[in-house]
Amino acid sequence: MKSTILVAIAVLCLTCFAFADQKQDDQMKAWMAYATPGDAHKTMANLVGTWDATVKSYMPGAPATEQKSTSTFESVMDGRYIMEKADGNFQGMPFHGMGIYGYDNGEKHYVSTWVDNMGTGMMSGTGTSDDGGKTINWVQKGFDPMSGKEMSFRSVMHMMSADQYHFEMFGADPTGKEMKMMEITYDRKK
Repeated sequence: MKSTILVAIAVLCLTCFAFADQKQDDQMKAWMAYATPGDAHKTMANLVGTWDATVKSYMPGAPATEQKSTSTFESVMDGRYIMEKADGNFQGMPFHGMGIYGYDNGEKHYVSTWVDNMGTGMMSGTGTSDDGGKTINWVQKGFDPMSGKEMSFRSVMHMMSADQYHFEMFGADPTGKEMKMMEITYDRKK
C-alpha cells in the first residue's frame, strides 16, 4: 500500500512538472512572438538615414512660416524601434527634438514618443495604418502650456517614395476647431 501511494505521488509530481514545462514553453513562445520584429518594423526601417526637412508652421490669423532642418533616423533595439533626432531652428531659436517610433505586436498598433527643447514634457501617441505602414494615422497627447491642460493632436505620416515622405500635424485652434499646425516634407539626403 505504501509503495502504491509513493508511486501515485511520483506520477503526480511528474505530471505537474510536465504541465509546468508545457506552460513555460507556451509562455516563452508568446513572449518571443511579442518581441520579434515583423513587417511593420521592416517598413519603418525604410526611414533609416539622414533627411533634409522643410517645416511649415501655421498659427491662427498669421501667414505660415517656413524653416529648414535635418533629421537623422536610426534603427535601435535590434530593429524594434526607429529613433529620430531633429536639428534646426524655430522662430529664430535653435530646435532639437527626438522621437521614437515602433509597432507594438501585442496591441497591434504603432507607438510613438516625442521630446524637444521647446518644452519639458513628452508627447505620446498611437497609430494605425491601412496600407502596410506607408501611411500612418496618429493620435497623440501632449501638454499645452497656453491652456494648462493636456491636448490631443492628430497627425499623418505618409511615405511618398523611398526618398521622400510627408508629415502633417493637426490640433485645435482657439475656438476648438481643428487646424493644421505643422507640415514637414522630408527629402532623403544623397
